[in-house]
Amino acid sequence: MNLFVAKLDYGVKNEDLEELFAGFGEVESAFVVYDRALGRSKGFGFVNMPNDDEARKAIESLDGKMFAGREIVVKEAEDRRK
Repeated sequence: MNLFVAKLDYGVKNEDLEELFAGFGEVESAFVVYDRALGRSKGFGFVNMPNDDEARKAIESLDGKMFAGREIVVKEAEDRRK
């Protein structure tokens, strides 16, 4: 399941996201989206977890919780190709 993670502190790195979600199960990938022009985080990212049950547990546990000084949003990513 692909998860959307928003309201991230601009200092959060890919490794930080992976470490946070690894507490709930296997993480295939975790990346923060960067603004190429500014060279800094856009404040959101994506985490891919192969096990849907583990991903749902991560959503339930982390949505609205504090991480790196900010209250983050975690939800299932929407397919933008529709």
